[in-house]
This record gives sequence, C-alpha cells and structure tokens, in this order.
Amino acid sequence: MHSDYLERILTARVYDVAQETALDYAPNLSTRLNNKLLLKREDMQSVFSFKLRGAYNKMAQLPSDVLKQGVIAASAGNHAQGVALGAKRLRTTAIIVMPLTTPQVKIDAVRARGGEVVLHGDTYDDAYAYARQLEAEKGLTFIHPFDDPDVIAGQGTIGMELLRQCQQPIHAIFVAIGGGGLISGIAAYVKRLRPEIKIIGVEPVDADAMYQSLQAGHRIKLPQVGLFADGVAVREVGVETFRLCQQYVDEVMLIDTDGICAAIKDVFEDTRSILEPAGALAIAAAKSYVEREQIQNQTLIAVACGANMNFDRLRFVAERAELGERREAIFAVTIPEERGSLRKFCDCIGRRGLTEFNYRIADDRDAHIFVGVQIQDRADATHIATTFEAHGFKTIDLTDDELAKLHLRHMVGGRSPLAHNELLYRFEFPERPGALIKFLNCMSPDWNISLFHYRNHGADYGRIVIGTQVPPHEMEDWQAFLDTLGYRYWNESQNPAYKLFLS
Repeated sequence: MHSDYLERILTARVYDVAQETALDYAPNLSTRLNNKLLLKREDMQSVFSFKLRGAYNKMAQLPSDVLKQGVIAASAGNHAQGVALGAKRLRTTAIIVMPLTTPQVKIDAVRARGGEVVLHGDTYDDAYAYARQLEAEKGLTFIHPFDDPDVIAGQGTIGMELLRQCQQPIHAIFVAIGGGGLISGIAAYVKRLRPEIKIIGVEPVDADAMYQSLQAGHRIKLPQVGLFADGVAVREVGVETFRLCQQYVDEVMLIDTDGICAAIKDVFEDTRSILEPAGALAIAAAKSYVEREQIQNQTLIAVACGANMNFDRLRFVAERAELGERREAIFAVTIPEERGSLRKFCDCIGRRGLTEFNYRIADDRDAHIFVGVQIQDRADATHIATTFEAHGFKTIDLTDDELAKLHLRHMVGGRSPLAHNELLYRFEFPERPGALIKFLNCMSPDWNISLFHYRNHGADYGRIVIGTQVPPHEMEDWQAFLDTLGYRYWNESQNPAYKLFLS
C-alpha cells in the first residue's frame, strides 16, 4: 500500500531534533518480576515524549515551498510540542489548535517552542475539526498525530534503535497505543527483522479503541474515552495504523487506573523519573503479562513513551499506587458496639501495617469501620476477610470499589447524637507495626472510642485523630493516661472546624 516501511524508517530524518534514547535496565522491577526488564527512555527527549520524531520527519519530508506556507496540528499535548519544536527548527510557522480544556502548562510549553496556540472546542475532536477548517482556509499542511506514513516511520526509529541496543533474544516489546502511530512504526520495523519478537500493545480499559477495532475486524469509534491517561485518550485509531496493527501486533492488553499508578511508582523507584499515565502503560502491561504467562529469565522491553505529567495529579497517583500494586486491601467491617470489640478487631489485624482506619459512632448496636491493610497479594486479602468473618465481624472487600476508593474513604463520619462527653485529640506516634495496638491497650476499657481517623502518609510518624467519651469525673485519669503514653498530642475539642462538622 505504501512504500516499504523498513526503507522509510532507515531514511527517516529525526536526529536533527531527537536524540537516540537510552535502553535502561530496571533493577528493582527485574528482580521482582524474575525477568530482565529494559525501559526505552523516550521520556528523556527534549519534549519529554517520542512525538517529536514523527512530527519532525513528516515536516522534513515536505517540499520546501509547501513547508514555507506553514503547518497546522491539533493536539492537547505531546504532539503539539513536537510540531512546534520541529517548525522552529525548519524555520516555518506552526499553528496548534488545542481544546479549551488543555492545562495551562501544556499551552505554555507549545508557546515556549514558538508555536501559535489557537484554543477551540471542549474535546480533541472539536480541535481537530477546526484545524482541518483552518488548513483549507490558510493553505497550511496538516501534521497528523499518528495516521501518516512519515509520522509512523519517524516513530519507527525507536524500533531501529532498540534492536541495535539489545542484541540478545527479546521475548516481547510492550508499547502504549493511542492512535497507533508509535506501535505501528516499531512493529513494522521489528517484525521485518526479528519476527519472533512479540509486539504487545497496551491501552487503558476506558480508552480501548484499538483493542475493540482488532476484535471487530474494522475500526470502532468509541462514544467517549477516559482522560486519566490523556496521552492515549483517542476515540478512533488511524486507517493506516489499524492496517499495520492487524498485520504486526500480537495482542493488545488492557490496564486499569490502579495498574497505571502502580507502574508510575515502580518506574520512579527504579529511575527517579516520573512518567505520565500514558508513559507508564507499557510497564504496567509487562508486569501483568509476566503474572499471566508465568515466564522467567526472559528479556522484556517497555517503551516509557512520555513524562508530561501534571504535578497536581501526583496526589491521586500516590493514593492509588498501593492498590494497583495489590499492596493494600480496603474493607468495610461491622463489629459490635461494645467494650473490647475494637481491641479484638485489632488483634485480628495483628502485626500487619494499617494504611487507613476510619470510624464514627453512629449506632448503639453496631460499629462500621473503614480499614485499609497492607497485604502481600490478593490471596492475603481474602485470608484477612476470612479471619474477620471467623471472629463474627461482617466484612465487605472494597478494594475494587471505585466509589469507596475515590470518595467514601474521605466521607466516613459526620455528627453523631451518641457522642456525648466527647473529647477530640490528635496524636503523633512512631509509624511501626503494633503502635496502634499499644495505644489501645493503654486506654481504660471504660472510655469508649467514638471517632477514629488514621491514614498512612509514608512518613516516620503516624497521625491519628481520636474522639473518646470520657465522663467528667474521670478527667484526671484521662490526663494521666496522656502523660504516660509517650506520644505527642493536641487537644482539638474546641477546634472550630470540629465543632462545625463533627460535634
């Protein structure tokens, strides 16, 4: 259909702006997976993504009179920066149409590289339609983000580099898919020279246009896509990229948000770099693939394709990484509202690390506790739930419950008519197994805990807030307990926020 991709890739002009990126060994991940995992570090390009390869190659192949007229592109992210940088290098003008919803950091990055930004519409599709309109009106050349042989060939230079960098047998190469340009280029090159290497595409579960298209045998347009991995949030893959994926891609794997967050953390621990969600997809798939296939001592390559991460998203990533790693399980546990039952519940947890503990007195018969526990694997979570049930505590596993993970964990509590004589204290205690049990064991069994909130923040000290019901005539005993406990504490009983929302 198009001239030979091998030839196109070998003659692609990308190194005026792109660098040959490292193929780095990931020591921690490799040890954990029992396989050799190598990361192709496209996050180290000057625009923190592979996109400048294809964009520049397309522009560099244009006849000089066409190039002089200027170029136009539609993009909310990395492609925009690649086009702007390439246009500056080739001394032409670039208009980038971006949705109105584009984060300011990305708009500023495009302007800093000499691109003229036009904001239009709420979605990429709106921006794309307007860019095509301006292309016709102004006589510009549209630089497609993925569905163009020269763009595909530019991205394919990554495949050329990694085969040169890794001479040993490679079991599989994992590549994120948005519109399909990156995987098409890599697959077209690798499969021609080393057809035995598996090429595995990766998409988020809520943006799986290529997966659905390959299943159906024709391109499927999704009604909408999830935006967490915005770098691959594409509703419809390209005509040419679909053709190449049908021909060369062995399978497409789907990864959920928690899996992406866990992979971002894994790469940070190995490299001290922070990938964007789309950039971490390939690493998440490599982990998932090893678990599914039970392979050992193989060489796997994951393309770390981008690092344009919004800083404010890191809070969410950190919160969800433990769940994606299956290092944390979340439960709703019902225990009898009676003396000693909280201690019995804590005994069930034993020496395991707690990640979260939320409780508010609400009923004089039952206490409902929202608890997060550190686990080794999913089987461990099942074992904990079984232990709770065996002690007569009704348990619901919320580890895969989106509402609980996103919202309810922050909403447990509120006012309670049962919380008379309540004192509210904040405590700091050393973050080590058993510290919480020590605290509970020191307390008088006559003092009822009416509110409890704890969340592990990865610091040396744990911070908890506790409401206790201490009768007025026992205040001296309460003070003696505080003095002998040995933990720092603050009395928050008069705190105005507590009075407004909880007391």
